[in-house]
Amino acid sequence: MTDRTYQPSVNGLRTFVALARHRHFGAAATELGVTQPTLSQSLSVLESGLGCRLIERTTRRVLVTPEGEALLPKAIAALDAVDEFVAAADRNHDPLTGVVRLGVIPTVAPYILPTVLTGLATELPELRPQLVEDQTARLVAALRDGTLDVAVLALPEDQPGLTEIPMYAEDFVLALPADHPMSGRSRVSPRILADLPLLLLDEGHCLRDQALEVCRLAGVDAEESRTRAASLATAVHCVAGGLGVTLIPRTSVASETASGRLATVEFTRPRPGRRIGLVCRSSAGRDVAYRRLAGIIADLVIAGGAARRDGESSSATS
Repeated sequence: MTDRTYQPSVNGLRTFVALARHRHFGAAATELGVTQPTLSQSLSVLESGLGCRLIERTTRRVLVTPEGEALLPKAIAALDAVDEFVAAADRNHDPLTGVVRLGVIPTVAPYILPTVLTGLATELPELRPQLVEDQTARLVAALRDGTLDVAVLALPEDQPGLTEIPMYAEDFVLALPADHPMSGRSRVSPRILADLPLLLLDEGHCLRDQALEVCRLAGVDAEESRTRAASLATAVHCVAGGLGVTLIPRTSVASETASGRLATVEFTRPRPGRRIGLVCRSSAGRDVAYRRLAGIIADLVIAGGAARRDGESSSATS
């Protein structure tokens, strides 16, 4: 039973969260800059005060107990609050200085980062982004366990405990081989997908789900190609080689059509597309700073002409 007078230390909570994240005493000790005996002692004090086991250590691995899993989100939120408290105590502190750990999904990263990183260096010269490119589910998990500060994701995610800040919207276009009979057309209905082999990304990519949703909304059961790709760049190479067609976001068009082997056709209105936003933990308490960051990223991407303000009609970019 928990001693109601017990107050866990910040070091104890950091020990627990680091062990839950790494599932390894050595890695957790390295992250916190302490020895393993010190780490073990800190965990022991925390567990003793709480009256429950948080971490189970076997001869082969480190496990988080059911009690630990239940308490982990609260420990992360408590540490976020402590970090925010310390930051607020420094009148000159700006959350957009120093390191910000930024996740980006693979169907966004290659197409906006060259512009965004250059722009951020000008707009926020003291910001030092640390980038992680990964699929949505893993980025969301990293946000939750505190490994990431913010992530650029397709919206909506509608995840409890996370705040979504819309940035921009972009259309999907149909990508097909340059010599395809449809390559000269200016507009096609999404219903045309019923007659074409649709090449999709692997499971886990949000663009795969979005492409299938386009088909569903168009009322078609798309003929799915047996070829699947792990990246959008690979999908485009497969399309250029005549293995099918695929949907690509407009921000990727300039890059992916540079070889001249790919043609693109826009869809008729209402054009299918996606919304991109910045997502952070609600408990971090840095909404104002992250909204500023989201606004800068949105301005940089929209200036390129391939995207528009979230909520703005696609006709504005026609």
